[in-house]
Amino acid sequence: MAQEQLAFYVDLDSCTGCKACQIACKDKNDLDLDIMWRRVLEYSGGDWTMQGEAWLTTAFAYSVPVSCMHCEEPPCVDVCPSGGLTKRDADGVVLIDQDKCLGCRYCEWSCPYGAMQYDSDAGKMTKCDFCADYLAEGLAPACVDACPMRALDYGPLEELRAKYGDLDEVAPLPEAALSSPAVVFGPHREARPAGSDAGRVSNLEEV
Repeated sequence: MAQEQLAFYVDLDSCTGCKACQIACKDKNDLDLDIMWRRVLEYSGGDWTMQGEAWLTTAFAYSVPVSCMHCEEPPCVDVCPSGGLTKRDADGVVLIDQDKCLGCRYCEWSCPYGAMQYDSDAGKMTKCDFCADYLAEGLAPACVDACPMRALDYGPLEELRAKYGDLDEVAPLPEAALSSPAVVFGPHREARPAGSDAGRVSNLEEV
């Protein structure tokens, strides 16, 4: 268990799906086009029905920014055969040692959030490192600073829970019990629970 688990906060009601966080992450880390450490899922569903002379709708949509959740019980660390993935004792940030990474992709298969990204040129795995270099300088992660709606925040997990609540799962993401993700979600009025089949990810070609 980390001494002080760092976590992200995501205010689903404020997120507009603009993808500024995604762009800031790619720019800061100089990522190739096909590597995305932060993605924005668009989840939507519902239908239109005729009642009398009126059309009524149950349509809904919301965006869910996703990156590595720096899980309290990260399955990626457990399956890594080389010890290339570790969870930092001081703050719980999950990091990849590129010198030890074999590129076997076991971590990719084990991650319930799709956070592990394979660099085919290097033959190595990559992922969000919580902007560890920025943290060392006392700065916020690039994605947090880039959000124009201030829908992203970060800090010690227990402090975020005390401030925002303890919601840590939402559709289309999996149930939190799989890995105990270090994340807190601010609820969206239309949000569906994890495991719901009421909608679908409508921007699969982007994520």
